[in-house]
Amino acid sequence: MTTSNNRGPAGRPARVTTKTLQDGVKRTVLPSGLRIVTEAIPTTRSASLGVWVGIGSRDETPGMSGASHFLEHLLFKGTHKRTALQISAEIEAVGGETNAFTTKEYTCYYARVLDADLALAVDVMCDAVADSIIDPADVETERGVILEEIAMHEDEPGDEVHDVFTEAIFGDHPLGRLISGTEESITPMTRNQINSFYKRRYTPPNIVIAAAGNLDHATVVRLVRKALAGTALDTGTADPAGPRTGSKRVPTQRPHTVVRNRDTEQAHVVLGGVGIGRRDERRFALGVLNNVLGGGMSSRLFQEIREKRGLAYSVYSYASQYADAGLFGVYAGCAPGKVEEVLDLTRAELERVSAKGVDAEEIARGKGMVKGAFVLGLEDTGSRMSRLAKSELLYGDLMSVDELLGRVDAVTADEVNAIAAGLLAQPMSLAVVGPFDEADFSGR
Repeated sequence: MTTSNNRGPAGRPARVTTKTLQDGVKRTVLPSGLRIVTEAIPTTRSASLGVWVGIGSRDETPGMSGASHFLEHLLFKGTHKRTALQISAEIEAVGGETNAFTTKEYTCYYARVLDADLALAVDVMCDAVADSIIDPADVETERGVILEEIAMHEDEPGDEVHDVFTEAIFGDHPLGRLISGTEESITPMTRNQINSFYKRRYTPPNIVIAAAGNLDHATVVRLVRKALAGTALDTGTADPAGPRTGSKRVPTQRPHTVVRNRDTEQAHVVLGGVGIGRRDERRFALGVLNNVLGGGMSSRLFQEIREKRGLAYSVYSYASQYADAGLFGVYAGCAPGKVEEVLDLTRAELERVSAKGVDAEEIARGKGMVKGAFVLGLEDTGSRMSRLAKSELLYGDLMSVDELLGRVDAVTADEVNAIAAGLLAQPMSLAVVGPFDEADFSGR
């Protein structure tokens, strides 16, 4: 561990601490509480950088629904040093790319460049996140863009059905709301409200800067400190924020059916219920179970519904996990006239697995899929960077690849069957988007 001194409150030394987490992976905590985590991969000629903020749509009040996503758009619109064009042009001029995304629990701003251009990426991305002007004219421009984005999303029933299902599970809780907000929340949102959200929420203890590629950790730390010097992210001393835990149990809705009538050629359905949180030790068993049920072409649902009967082009299961809650669902897209048969087959398969469990061959295949997806997903610097940031921001530690693979290998048949009995036997909610009304499903 290395330390260097600045002066903190009342003249006390403010320490910069650096620790090696794994081979090639280092973590530095600045006096402000901002964290910098890097992974050196000398065999690559690229580098990926992400500024991750532990703030997402679940941190918004109902009246500010969509503020995090709105802010994500605005931070690329200009700073005191750069115009919106300069932010994009400087990165594109060296063949790099920038983008951002918002989730329910965090927001990420990232860039991928050649290793020689990492200094530029650090300067541009730190500038955009730390020193945005949020000009009133840009707020109005992006308001229109976001309203169009919301309308476009409503024209994609295959996406909309997942939002309908999430709301059916969590209701009015922030986890049940749209990340984008709604027309009713975005239209009246003011520049002052967004700017206040920005200043209050985007603080150093909530931020992790992660980078992976052909880089040197000490150099990245120096570049970050230089880029943030004199900004709002370079003031005060604080400890980093811990992983989000949730103060109490997230309330969920009684199982029910929600139908959104849309004049579509294909019907979209999600059937499922409450799942588990991301720190639940059963998450490894759930990952195996999910693959057995609907995680690939060899899964039970895919074989039963698509391969044997040709009832749906797309059918799969999935699990979404948050700090203190989760959900589990099965999606299918099929002709409206085939919905009842698809739902009957899905329910029958879930009941079968819940009551009888799955066999050793399926568990072995499910484990292989979990492990393969994880390892193959680490083949580029962007995914390596994301792994660092999520581990730091969401879990507070970094599990090695070997440790994670070992946790998957250690999953037993009893553990898989126990979580199947617990999750799949519960009464479930149903979300439907298609040419139906509520009466079409009143008997279910």
